[in-house]
Amino acid sequence: MVTKFHPVSLVRELHALGVRDVGENRHQEAQAKARDTADLDGLRWHFVGQLQSKKARQARAYVHAVHSLDRASVVDALSAETGDALRGFVQVNLTDDPARGGVAPDDLEVLVERVLATPGLRLRGVMAVAPLDEEPRRAFARLRDLSERVRRLDPAADRISAGMSHDFADAIAEGATHLRIGTAITGNRPDAG
Repeated sequence: MVTKFHPVSLVRELHALGVRDVGENRHQEAQAKARDTADLDGLRWHFVGQLQSKKARQARAYVHAVHSLDRASVVDALSAETGDALRGFVQVNLTDDPARGGVAPDDLEVLVERVLATPGLRLRGVMAVAPLDEEPRRAFARLRDLSERVRRLDPAADRISAGMSHDFADAIAEGATHLRIGTAITGNRPDAG
């Protein structure tokens, strides 16, 4: 459940209904919401947006999982010798646009190996956003194939984080285990303010 721009009161309502996994894609908002909901038993925060290396250490303090490990500098910044292992998903760029988030498919194994060698990180799988100019199911099928490549390096990294409010059915059809749904459940986002 992604609660971008929604108030903390919504997170509390969702928790009361049994939701335990909540996602955010902006560090400042996520950090503040995590602090303001620290009293909610069992609530786990997932960071689903682009994470800056300089903010990674701060994010490590409140997140359960990062779904956007897309470059070595972020992986290195999340390293920790002590404490609970942080769960991570390697984000793959399914487009030809290098400006979009995610590692290029040709560089996937190199980044996966780095995650596997980093103390304090536990690789869970892969993540991607379907390109706007492509049928989502086709893009998610490619992600499923990339997931199989990752599992050859780490059989336990069998999760796929894919699918949002508009394409989650296609993501599920191609094996998604984690969805990043917001507006389909929470309604339209309030203005960022």
